[in-house]
Amino acid sequence: MSLAHPAAFFSRYIAHRTYTSKAVLDQIIRVDHAGELGADRIYAGQLAVLESTSKGPLIHHMWEQEKGHRAKFEELIKKYRVRPTVMTPIWNVAAYMLGAGTALLGDKAAMACTVAVETVIIEHYNDQLRTLLEDPEANRELMEVITKFRDEEQEHHDTGIDHGAEQAPLYRVLTDVIKTGCKGAIAISKVI
Repeated sequence: MSLAHPAAFFSRYIAHRTYTSKAVLDQIIRVDHAGELGADRIYAGQLAVLESTSKGPLIHHMWEQEKGHRAKFEELIKKYRVRPTVMTPIWNVAAYMLGAGTALLGDKAAMACTVAVETVIIEHYNDQLRTLLEDPEANRELMEVITKFRDEEQEHHDTGIDHGAEQAPLYRVLTDVIKTGCKGAIAISKVI
């Protein structure tokens, strides 16, 4: 194609390039903001019960990372002018109860909770990264944030496995219920 016809070149370039819509970006930021709030509250609940145990420092470390994730999405929600989910107050309480409740069942159940939640979040972040790859230059900042956080969530998942999650009573049932709840929260947070 000759540059003698720049309008034709530009229109072909545009025709082959895809863009991530504002609505999709808003949805990604809204749901990730809600998810990181939830993770923050889960670890807060777990630490309230297990702080003085051998798992206390481990949970505290993961919680500190989640607080950083939450702070970053607080920043992004303002920067991109995204409306947070209206479910925030409910997710706040439900996540804390999930963390404290599983911790009351024992440290292995708390680790099983971590594994279940992080499994869903890792898959969710990977799906978002595939979407953002439609326009990697425009979505670079968000892709870098999600990639970093996904890798830290993988670390939390692996830590849960290494610290006895699979030995929790009724591990499969517990993790399946938690995964279903997480997937439901994601679906709801995308919309409202």
